Amino acid sequence: MGKEVTEVVPGVLRVEDTCHVYVIKAPAAQGEERTGIAVDFGSGRVLDLLDELGLDRITDVLVTHHHRDQVQGLHRAVEAGVAVHVPPVERDLFDRVGEMWEGRQLLNDYDLRDDRFSLLEPVPITGVVPEYRTARYGGVDVRVLPTPGHTPGSVTYVVGGAAFTGDLIYAPGKVWSLAATQWSYTENEGPAMVVVSSELLQREELDVLLPSHGEPMTDPKDALARLSAAMQRYVDFRRPHPWDVRGLLNNPFVQVTPHLLMNRSSQSYSYVLLSESGAAMVFDFGYDMSTGLVKSTAREARRPWLASLPALREHYGVTGVEVALPTHYHDDHVAGMPLLRDVEGTAIWAPSHIAPILATPLHHDLPCQWFDPIPADRVLGLGETVRWREYDITVHDLPGHTLFAAAYEFEVDGHRVLVTGDQQDGMGIPNERQEILNFQYKNRFQIEDYRKSAALYRRLRPDLMVSGHWRPRWVDDDYLHMMTERGEELVALHHDLLPLDRLDLGADGVLCRLTPYYTSVPTGGEIVLTATVRNPWPDKAVATLQPVVPPGWRCEQGSLTLRLPGGGMEQVHLRLVADVVPRRRVRLAVDLTIGDLRLGQHAEALVDVVPEGIR
Repeated sequence: MGKEVTEVVPGVLRVEDTCHVYVIKAPAAQGEERTGIAVDFGSGRVLDLLDELGLDRITDVLVTHHHRDQVQGLHRAVEAGVAVHVPPVERDLFDRVGEMWEGRQLLNDYDLRDDRFSLLEPVPITGVVPEYRTARYGGVDVRVLPTPGHTPGSVTYVVGGAAFTGDLIYAPGKVWSLAATQWSYTENEGPAMVVVSSELLQREELDVLLPSHGEPMTDPKDALARLSAAMQRYVDFRRPHPWDVRGLLNNPFVQVTPHLLMNRSSQSYSYVLLSESGAAMVFDFGYDMSTGLVKSTAREARRPWLASLPALREHYGVTGVEVALPTHYHDDHVAGMPLLRDVEGTAIWAPSHIAPILATPLHHDLPCQWFDPIPADRVLGLGETVRWREYDITVHDLPGHTLFAAAYEFEVDGHRVLVTGDQQDGMGIPNERQEILNFQYKNRFQIEDYRKSAALYRRLRPDLMVSGHWRPRWVDDDYLHMMTERGEELVALHHDLLPLDRLDLGADGVLCRLTPYYTSVPTGGEIVLTATVRNPWPDKAVATLQPVVPPGWRCEQGSLTLRLPGGGMEQVHLRLVADVVPRRRVRLAVDLTIGDLRLGQHAEALVDVVPEGIR
């Protein structure tokens, strides 16, 4: 072999390129085709060295992270028929990277991630790799482990005792780049993630670390321990007080009661209900073991993973997480649930008004939705009591923070507990007598929601209320009275500020919505939009809807009319035929008049027009 190809461990060859490209030879019988898989691809020159590698072809490439020095030659892989597999968190920086370049904020930018060190043009991918699991690529078994730090979505591949670590580590105690770990303007998310990833990777039975830059490390535990310690010093240097990241990883849970735990490492807090059987149920599961969130909400800036589960097993004897229940649909409460289901076999139970939101993201125009559908394994009725192990859990409607939210009531260790999600903000002070009501208009907040929730609290009289971003609160009569007063004050403020004595515009002023809000349609295809119209007048009124479509589109109907009862709501369907030219985010709308209230182009929807056969 020449200088450009080195066998670093038996069966693993390293090609010098813009990064180290590792080629793992697949087992082959005499006379069979000689194949291998690649970890990262550099400029693609590995394809020019197949003879020197002793291979007929590369079947698959596994990417550790999205940076251009790792992947700039992927177009050559695709042209050669090589299957491309990428980290799930970073998938949009490969086949949809053009959208990043088109929409990435440049002026007044506080998002410092190296996402612009991505491919210049999109490449098609075969799929994403399954984190925490083993998959077979080109006859080689590969285990995939999340190891964020260098980027939020970085992964490590383990084959036998060899770990292909990307740019997590360069040498014992060193990294290839500190700058890449700075994800936001003043925070320490990336360096702290390096500490967590280093600690978790030490728990694996490894013989050698094979980095994207740097030489093989044959004492993985020592190399990673030195990196963890050095990066911990770096984290502490940039904080006013030391931050025991390793201690948090060792046990992120706080016992609220003996059988109810709070995960203080998650964003937002998850709560774990422990059964005497060893099984566990979690309420909410978003960004586990979070070291902070950058300003970007792009998929590649958000890291779901399962870093707290080893501590749950070690310290509390949990044999499995059987069920996960969301208090509402926001990403910081549900983003990790699909991974829980895929890896742990966890069943997702969702209340009847939350389940459709999780199952069809962007059907409704709502903020903070996760990118992928999260179908429920079981749909729970509002007011229903369900049995899980030794616990009876009652589901209550809890609008306020969002219209689509639930509270869960159960008894544990002699205490009646109510899980309330993000309903109110106690500022983290258990005995504070002032609550900030956490309402957001885009979440479909309605004026009397907190009056209704206060009535629910008075009726249930829980001993303990636990929430997503604030410490658990022990409840007394003074607190219940204060919540009632705050709910009434909020109603009064809206009546003072809005013309509700004349017409009911509601809290958010929205009288018509189109669904699905964002969808796709093939060129020349038909789409049906549903317009839901609410009458703000106390008496019956006629609503007139005029569809608004861009050139090239056709509307099957002209102006539409609805007869609305006083304060009532009705729906009408609009049939539209798409243009034959593909286009992203076509804007459709309805021009709305209700009685003598002219609202104009009051509601819109977005549609991607895509070539036939692509959805």
